[in-house]
Amino acid sequence: MPNGSSTPRRATLAMVADAAGVSPPTASKVLNGRGDVAAATRAKVEQAARELGYTSPAGRRAAVATRIVDLMFDDLVSPYSLEVLSGVTEAGTEAGVDVVVNRLHAADAAGAQSNPDAWVKGLKAAGREGVIIVTSELTEEQVDAFDRAGLPLVVIDPLNLPRVDVTSVGATNFSGGLSATEHLLSLGHRRIGFAGGPTRAACGQARLHGYRAALEKAGVTVAPELTLHGAFSYPAGLEMGSRLLDSPEPPTAVFAASDTTALGVIEAARRRGLRVPDDLSVVGFDDTILATLATPALTVVRQPLPDMGRVALRTLLRLAAGETLDSHHVELATHLVVRDSTAPPRGEP
Repeated sequence: MPNGSSTPRRATLAMVADAAGVSPPTASKVLNGRGDVAAATRAKVEQAARELGYTSPAGRRAAVATRIVDLMFDDLVSPYSLEVLSGVTEAGTEAGVDVVVNRLHAADAAGAQSNPDAWVKGLKAAGREGVIIVTSELTEEQVDAFDRAGLPLVVIDPLNLPRVDVTSVGATNFSGGLSATEHLLSLGHRRIGFAGGPTRAACGQARLHGYRAALEKAGVTVAPELTLHGAFSYPAGLEMGSRLLDSPEPPTAVFAASDTTALGVIEAARRRGLRVPDDLSVVGFDDTILATLATPALTVVRQPLPDMGRVALRTLLRLAAGETLDSHHVELATHLVVRDSTAPPRGEP
């Protein structure tokens, strides 16, 4: 009897079994490649499946092409990385794209360095639609290899940009450094230390330039002995904080170029019997979960890390689709979040 619809029914396992004159379990064995079925029976089942146009669930899933992008970190377990990861994966879910997360281990980095073409071709052969690399250093040869392979690349907060046309996503690091230092100046601090990132890191240099610009604008001499550089890490913050606080004329405030660096500076103060913010004001940069869990809660420059991840994923998909971008560089706005780790220096109202 007509069912009122012209849409043909999808062939089922039961229909194949019935057409072949076998039980559904036997038909299932044949269609799933099991070998414990007689050859004649196998032939009947396979013929019935062909005639009915049957496709197994696994086959139907395979028929839907999975879009995959690679997300690579130099440090996968940092709070910074987790914030970026949340944004990339959220945007991937919205776009129906799978995100494969990798850490660029030393061996991978060595391979990428010695034979970038083989490294990139391996990524493309694995079905990657594009690659997002976070806070890593790239060579011009590696970027060229992505171009030659036709594999889209987007970098987030790169340590360097070997070519001006590398597509990147970051934050307004200069204005962030400027606002952090202006906040400390507004509280009355004049001897302000800078616990920065690696000298080769473009984002760290931008924060340094913002720090210097704020001091110069306020007529405060930039003291070279108060400007230090290290990794964006707790141990580096502890080391730089120790050097600053052990100097003949220690600062009354420190602008640290990351949250983890700021926590290291705070620990250096604690070990010297100094209280934050009574004896030392500290400003961080990032606004990861560490900033609110710290004691005292950390005043920071917030960069929108999840949004940076989302923009990077969407930009990568636009490149994969052959679209032309309005700009190779996207910077999202930073802003100051004042909490409990900053106060006027002793003796100030």
